Amino acid sequence: MGEIRVGKEHLDRLLTDSAGSYGATYQQAFAQLAETHQGKSAAEILPLLRRAADHALLEFTHADLAEQAEAISTGERYVLRVTVT
Repeated sequence: MGEIRVGKEHLDRLLTDSAGSYGATYQQAFAQLAETHQGKSAAEILPLLRRAADHALLEFTHADLAEQAEAISTGERYVLRVTVT
């Protein structure tokens, strides 16, 4: 399970149902990758997740992104703990 700290002013970068207008959120990008990349290698998915996190200005660790990529690859459920600061 991954964990990230996000300032409350930046929740719109993470959550699909936020009131912000930042554009595509990380949650949307993750869901799309989960739908289109299940069964592909985690190594192929990892740079796509990194790009989505960088675009959303979210500071996921490499380990968190690798965990997420593995979950997408295998079709397993992934839980992200978000701490709002």
